[in-house]
Amino acid sequence: MPQPSPSARDRLEHILSRLIGREADERVFARLYPDTARREADAADKRREEGASLGPLDGRIVSIKDLFDITGEPTLAGSIIRQTAAPATSDAIVVERLRAAGAVIIGKTTMTEFAFTAVGLNPHFPVAGNAVDPDRIAGGSSTGAGVSVAEGTSEISIGSDTGGSVRIPAALNGVVGFKPTAKRVPLRGAFPLSPSLDSIGPLARSVSDCALADAIMAGEAINSPEPVSLNGLRIGVPPGQLFEAVEKPIADAFEQNLKAFANAGAIIVECSIDDLIGSMADATSVGSIAGIEGSRVHAGWLHDETLDVDQRVRRPLLRRLSVSEADYVNVMQKRQALVRQMDGRIAEYDMLALPTSPIAAPLIASASESDEFYKHTEGLLLRNTQVANQFDLTAISLPMPGLPLPGGLMLLARHGADRRFLAMALSVEQLLSKSV
Repeated sequence: MPQPSPSARDRLEHILSRLIGREADERVFARLYPDTARREADAADKRREEGASLGPLDGRIVSIKDLFDITGEPTLAGSIIRQTAAPATSDAIVVERLRAAGAVIIGKTTMTEFAFTAVGLNPHFPVAGNAVDPDRIAGGSSTGAGVSVAEGTSEISIGSDTGGSVRIPAALNGVVGFKPTAKRVPLRGAFPLSPSLDSIGPLARSVSDCALADAIMAGEAINSPEPVSLNGLRIGVPPGQLFEAVEKPIADAFEQNLKAFANAGAIIVECSIDDLIGSMADATSVGSIAGIEGSRVHAGWLHDETLDVDQRVRRPLLRRLSVSEADYVNVMQKRQALVRQMDGRIAEYDMLALPTSPIAAPLIASASESDEFYKHTEGLLLRNTQVANQFDLTAISLPMPGLPLPGGLMLLARHGADRRFLAMALSVEQLLSKSV
């Protein structure tokens, strides 16, 4: 006779015992909510006993990135200069929706300062090492989110993705990370970096869990996607710069993925987008969209040199503060034109496929000790993922099997195609699981 699954309270206590055991050296969570989490877990268990479940998220252990508002406390966004900020007067809307669906919010996960960098280092807090090898970087900016899911201290974690900040830590830690179409999930109560590019997305161990959390945060019907046949699907592979400097294990794993797709009946077709990527680089030559918009968000303190802020955040934001409003408007107009061109370019494909990151996680020591190595690493980490944000696409990173260190397979699709896209990603996940 099958054993009943552990209660929400039992699962929560198991996680809390792990976290309490390492509280003197905690690197993954910025803040824990043990009392409220216990109440939420007990309420979920009671509903379960009474046959009154709120749905498939009821009783699941969820962590949130340290940039989502929680009533009564300042939202730090990974920065010590916000410790004296006014407390939030309400929960972020995604937190409201998660709680209403029965989620047990265990705590806030660590992040890079103001979500601006991708390597995963924040000079103000202990560095969270990779879940597979703690001497290696975990990626950012949703650093703790990726580690938490991979190590099992969250069942689902909610991050933000402006240039890859959900997908990069997902890939480097070997979990699933989903970036929805921008603005599909409301941003109210999430500390902004770039309002035009910011997306709120989940990290989990499965596509189905990501799809569940995504539907709840987007305010949609909670319907688990059904896998779709890969037979006949057109999968575009963009040759050129997005495949430069790919480490051999990742390149080999990606080729094996393509063979698996072809064996399943998918049609693999080259889809060149280098020209559009080049045009976007030209359009943003005065400054990245994230840098320009982020400089406006932080304009009030950028000239105050007495504040203790990561210089890898301060310096680029300060430079972008000099970009004129006319130039910014021009950038955004060119971007909209390129978004339309990209949508037309990929319309004949069901999705695109490429490595999430061309590299596996390097050593923390290497990234910490050399500015040149840090910049090179960050450039590689962001290169592929930022395409989805710049061109307003939906994207997901799936762990590729058989690698010595985790690496991600990134799938992309047209903006607004999120639910069908998740169904296709579920099919890909099932296919990859058979190749282990």
